Amino acid sequence: MSKLTDLPKRILIGRALHSSKLGETLLPKRIALPVFASDPLSSVAYAPGEVLLVLSAAGVSAYHFSPWIAVAVVVLMFTVVASYRQNVHAYPSGGGDYEVANVNLGPKAGLTVASALLVDYVLTVAVSISSGIENLGSAIPFVIEHKTACAVGVIVLLTLMNLRGVKESGKLFAIPTYVFVGGVFIMIAWGAIRGFFMDETMKAPTADFTIHAEHQGLAGIALVFLLLRAFSSGCAALTGVEAISNGVPAFRKPKSKNAATTLALMGALAVTMFCGIIGLAMATNVRMAENPATDLLKNGTPVGEDYTQNPVISQVAEAVFGSGSFLFIILAASTALVLFLAANTAYNGFPLLGSILAQDRYLPRQLHTRGDRLAFSNGIVLLAGAAAVLVYIYGADSTKLIQLYIVGVFVSFTLSQTGMVRHWNRHLRTETDPAKRRHMVRSRAINMFGAFLTGLVLVVVLLTKFTHGAWVALLGMVIFYATMTAIRKHYDRVSEEIAADEGPGDDTVRPSRVHSIVLVSKIHKPTLRALAYAKLMRSDTLEALSISVDPAETKALREEWQRRSIDVPLKILDSPYREITRPVIDYVKSLRKESPRDVVSVYIPEYVVGHWYEHLLHNQSALRLKGRLLFTPGVMVTSVPWQLDSSEAAKLRARKRAEWNAPGSVRRGPVGEQKKEKASTKK
Repeated sequence: MSKLTDLPKRILIGRALHSSKLGETLLPKRIALPVFASDPLSSVAYAPGEVLLVLSAAGVSAYHFSPWIAVAVVVLMFTVVASYRQNVHAYPSGGGDYEVANVNLGPKAGLTVASALLVDYVLTVAVSISSGIENLGSAIPFVIEHKTACAVGVIVLLTLMNLRGVKESGKLFAIPTYVFVGGVFIMIAWGAIRGFFMDETMKAPTADFTIHAEHQGLAGIALVFLLLRAFSSGCAALTGVEAISNGVPAFRKPKSKNAATTLALMGALAVTMFCGIIGLAMATNVRMAENPATDLLKNGTPVGEDYTQNPVISQVAEAVFGSGSFLFIILAASTALVLFLAANTAYNGFPLLGSILAQDRYLPRQLHTRGDRLAFSNGIVLLAGAAAVLVYIYGADSTKLIQLYIVGVFVSFTLSQTGMVRHWNRHLRTETDPAKRRHMVRSRAINMFGAFLTGLVLVVVLLTKFTHGAWVALLGMVIFYATMTAIRKHYDRVSEEIAADEGPGDDTVRPSRVHSIVLVSKIHKPTLRALAYAKLMRSDTLEALSISVDPAETKALREEWQRRSIDVPLKILDSPYREITRPVIDYVKSLRKESPRDVVSVYIPEYVVGHWYEHLLHNQSALRLKGRLLFTPGVMVTSVPWQLDSSEAAKLRARKRAEWNAPGSVRRGPVGEQKKEKASTKK
């Protein structure tokens, strides 16, 4: 089986890397930026649109609030970036929000943060891929017609790219990310030049549309609630900021400094692009609606179900560059591609966090080990599977998926910054150096403001998004929390149970006797080898055990046993219901019941085959028996293998036998020729 899968595996993900190559996979800042920051950078492709979608409920007149919402998002972004710069310096080990909360607020808070981040990473993949499919579908109708299948296909492709390793995937992702960032900046600059200096009028494709307001004349609390909901949707631009603090170990040295620099660069780029697109959307009169088929009106008539609402960035690019122009096509292609690659933030964050949680025994240990390419392969596959399920359930609809979004990330933001405040408080109690104390006080003030602001946003998000789908994200967090708690309890229970006693205990006392049983179906070479091996063990008692299913075969076995004069007693158990496993288990249990201090050793003859498909034809009864006997206390199970000619071991043995020469054969000639000479002499 391993040979069957080895070639495709090597083609898809490359040759295995030696553990000593781990240092060569560390990332410089120019590669780390697209690897860890592609999510917040690409979110500018859909976050401005989400703001306008929410405001459209009150009509076009509510659009004039969008610049103020953009300012609020900018303030929040700078606060979060400044706060996380403190995190990466204080906790460079890569635990990020989980480690900060776990150390400073306790295991329950740490597990809450971990649950929130795991949910957010899964949603990052689902939202980014779905949004990218929608952007691509505006140019290629086939993609939008089969968007669920296409989205799952992109997830599979992205998974394979990440399985090749962090550095290799980072190089693949760097070019489209930088092309996208460059394209957006060119669009903002050219739009500003056309609008301010050339005094040209730029019109989006939807500029002449009108919006049927679902709630006209909103004022007071209703208007405040709408603005808060629009702000919470715009906060999607902050998703993925925490990934850098989780991925500090992947940076080149000095790790903390490089991570902090990358954070600052990411914040500056994301804020500039977000504000620029919002500004151009207002200047080009972009129109968006949550239900475009009925709420978008062209010449007073709804556009209908056949209308496809393009994202804000596509409409702005068309207005600035012109439909079908070279720069428009480049930006559209890079936008779709970078949205696919934005999921890479989660592909780096989820497996790394999963590895840390597995090390702390909150997730299966398999997630802690690196794969052939020194990436956390099991975590990558788990993330891909969860995201694919989510995409399938929601039909790759980014508008529906984004309602589940950002709840988890603001839970982790708030708890992490609260934990950092306690971190600085603890260090200030013991620090006496005035310069270091001033630095700590400044850092504490930044984290305190970050905790307050992100906590406030979390409340807003929960209030405005709960009924729109945020409850699903909260449910996912609860499920992750309960699952990880159960896994930790299991590992703790196992560790306690198998811990070696300081003094002699019952498990170290030598058994009174050993009863050996060799399972026999018929007399052949594997059976004879198992009998010989069992005799070698010098047990107190030794017997052969066979199950009678067919009377004729049982009779033939008895006669053959007597004819060969095998000096091991043969015991045959009747099985009127033709079961093999149950009679053996019952017999072994009866021996244990008679003598609880005795040990029963069961020897099972097995075939060793050379081809994967042959496994389906042999050893099924043996596997079932071993599986059942493992749960029987005081029973030791030994497999006695017999290598068939198709197995590698048998081939190697035959080759050695053919090449072997007896001492002195060089003088006498090869063995085969000696036999021929003897035969001719006799004649």
